Amino acid sequence: MKRRKLRPDEEELWRKVVSGADRLHPEKPLDPQDLVATSPSLQAPRKKATFHTLPKSVSQPASRPSATADMLPAIADQIRGQALKMDSKAFGQMTRGKLRPEGKIDLHGMTLDRAHPALTRFVLGAQAQGKRLILVVTGKGKQRDDGGPIPVRFGVLRHQVPQWLSLPPLSSAVLQVTQAHLRHGGGGAYYVYLRRTR
Repeated sequence: MKRRKLRPDEEELWRKVVSGADRLHPEKPLDPQDLVATSPSLQAPRKKATFHTLPKSVSQPASRPSATADMLPAIADQIRGQALKMDSKAFGQMTRGKLRPEGKIDLHGMTLDRAHPALTRFVLGAQAQGKRLILVVTGKGKQRDDGGPIPVRFGVLRHQVPQWLSLPPLSSAVLQVTQAHLRHGGGGAYYVYLRRTR
């Protein structure tokens, strides 16, 4: 894109804008060359042309991140990165959906304050009964935006359950957690392999 000088009407508009603003660097004199505009390409229609008339020294504010932006790695990647604590042959069978869960809890649709105690009771009860592999269904979560100032994580239960399982009292009962095979719920469920009771 070629730079061009501002038209008189653009320069007048710019002067109105800067008259009510404080300069970032008042010690530097304003150079008229700092007032630049990008010219549209010759083929582009005139009405679609956009002009940027900020001084070179002033950077534009960063765009606001969308409410759905999530800076953490995907939950599947986080779980995949965990160390293998169980027998590798049994783990391979489990991840391919060859092992049948001995118990199942469906947390789908529950609030966090209802889901946490329900999960705790279920996991500790399953371990006390001598079960080794259980299935925890969280659902994949719904894309929603309640319009509030704080972004809402997509699939809150899906992200929260692995954290609960890694903290006491459940961490003493859980040996391995991994995403379920498609036949058992895929990304909306977890296999939880329990330790043997002593």
